[in-house]
Amino acid sequence: MSDIKTNEEEGKKSLNFIEAMVEKDLAEGKNKGRVQTRFPPEPNGYLHIGHAKAICLDFGIAQKYGGVCNLRFDDTNPVKEDQEYVDGILDSVRWLGFTWEHDGEKNLYFASSYFEYMYQFAEHLVRTGYAYVDEQTADEMRDNRGTLKEPGKNSPYRDRPIEENLRLFREMREGKHAEGSMVLRARIDMASPNMNLRDPAIYRIRFAEHHATGDKWCIYPMYTFAHPIEDSLEEITHSICTLEFEDQRAFYDWALERVVPVLRTPQFEEAKAVLTQMKDRTHPKAAEFAAACFAAREKLGQSAVEQSAASILNGWTNGVPDVSDASVKALFELLTDHPEHFTPLLQSALSAVIRPNFFLLSHQYEFNRLSLTYVVVSKRKLIQLVKEKYVDGWDDPRMPTIIGLRRRGYTPQSMQMFAERCGISKVSGGWIDYSVLEQCLREDLEGCAHRRMAVMKPLKLIIDNYPEGQSEELVAENHPQKPEMGSRSITFSRELWIEETDFAEVPPKGFRRLTVPADGSPAKPVRLRYGYVIVPTSFEKDAEGRVTAVHANYLPETKSGTEGSMSVKTKATIHWLDAQTARAAEFRVYDRLFNEPNPEAGEGTFLDHLTPNSKTILQGYVEPCTADAANEERFQFERTGYFVADRKDHAPEHPVFNLSVGLRDSWGK
Repeated sequence: MSDIKTNEEEGKKSLNFIEAMVEKDLAEGKNKGRVQTRFPPEPNGYLHIGHAKAICLDFGIAQKYGGVCNLRFDDTNPVKEDQEYVDGILDSVRWLGFTWEHDGEKNLYFASSYFEYMYQFAEHLVRTGYAYVDEQTADEMRDNRGTLKEPGKNSPYRDRPIEENLRLFREMREGKHAEGSMVLRARIDMASPNMNLRDPAIYRIRFAEHHATGDKWCIYPMYTFAHPIEDSLEEITHSICTLEFEDQRAFYDWALERVVPVLRTPQFEEAKAVLTQMKDRTHPKAAEFAAACFAAREKLGQSAVEQSAASILNGWTNGVPDVSDASVKALFELLTDHPEHFTPLLQSALSAVIRPNFFLLSHQYEFNRLSLTYVVVSKRKLIQLVKEKYVDGWDDPRMPTIIGLRRRGYTPQSMQMFAERCGISKVSGGWIDYSVLEQCLREDLEGCAHRRMAVMKPLKLIIDNYPEGQSEELVAENHPQKPEMGSRSITFSRELWIEETDFAEVPPKGFRRLTVPADGSPAKPVRLRYGYVIVPTSFEKDAEGRVTAVHANYLPETKSGTEGSMSVKTKATIHWLDAQTARAAEFRVYDRLFNEPNPEAGEGTFLDHLTPNSKTILQGYVEPCTADAANEERFQFERTGYFVADRKDHAPEHPVFNLSVGLRDSWGK
């Protein structure tokens, strides 16, 4: 396609395999030159960081190739789903910087809107003999499923008459049968090496209130049946899933191919017309079509007419005969007389001979799931963490949910950067270290976050030679490398707050900050950021021996920004706050929730690897302008790390800041 830019034109890195496949499809004219993707979350919980990667991929592919990405809720299980999660997912996708609206179209869908279609498609499978009602118990079906080495056993209900299956399935819809008493199963092959093709269940009975449809339905489609139907109803061209769905692709294709007569009626009628021409030997590509049928014979199922066709095709041991051969004529007659039984074969053969993807069916592509160290992304386990109160809700900043990461201070840009660095592969098992995520945030915030001073563990510093009652304003840069970001005024007076770790009564080796030598030797000078050089002189202790205040003298000629600022050499600079103007603030310091790279591995449960005291609350001080920050405003607190004003609890009268990430990776050091 002329509108597709090559990598050389864009000057970008090599395509990932999905991009390469999309470009191949476009070049071949597949899907009428369209690219349409979808992001299909189930609203049974809040989205996590793995979903963020999928969102960036699904919407990103559509954006790159001038296509559309639908947002669709796969709400097929009323027992676990809720409107709360629907609203949360909508908000998370918007926050990540993506939209499902395109050219005036909303492109927002719900699987529940298709329930009537799905039911009709299921009835079609029943009427054509490709689905049956099974009354085995769940345990019996499990026992009869077989193993990877042994075939399954046919259900005793597998061969009941079509009319009876149809009656029972309609009774299921009418609520005449108990929950768990029967299911509708696809009739495929109980001996298939792919366990997902051993007559999977496609409908079950559930007497539960649905968040969107209420009590209208008491039968619900299984996700594996609903998913491909939804994709093709929305004309999705590239259905991108994680690798755990790779083994499901065979059923995805089977389901779509078998419902073609009702899903793609215009194309099916066209196929019937082509078949008539083939039978009459008036179609110019009849020979090619016969060869394509021979190549796709593995698509034939177990019905009587399909087995008749298989017998013909398997008889072509010396190659495909001429179209005048009786066997070719017999094949064409079978296909023409029973086209509804040959739609999988026809999809392959007509796509090879007439046009790519003849029935315009969606195709599934799989990529590697995100495996991030020190994190669990199983919804079941995340729900457990919330319900058993190991965390403070879905948006706890320790949670790997998008709302949790947002509350932690992560930005949409950093999340997109992370998704890009994770890459896309068809190989599972590659772990991404948590530090990669943290570094993405550092890189994003480094250039845009205003610098501020905050004291989280305050210790009083008294400048004895500074006049009592005096105060002055100093100038502080908002960003040392970006003068265009401006500056601010901070006040300086006799009493200040400093970090208690910036003073040591007995200093460790290499300590360069405030200390008063016990041997009476001169104390080392230390610079106060944006202010003066000071020299400690003494300190006070309480009855328990805890240092409560440090005394020092300042050197007036060393004020930052003046000619004498460098007249005294120092080996350390510390931050501080004016005790008169500083505002009390709460700091929430979060550690990683788990202390093992893979919390789900090894003995015990993932709960055994929770980090003790992964949340610490400190009471300290911030600059006045920082206390008045907007919710979700981000700062670099100098010498400490990047912090964000909590989006729920922060208020000027009670400032609350969450640690987003330290200035450097210090985990395990």
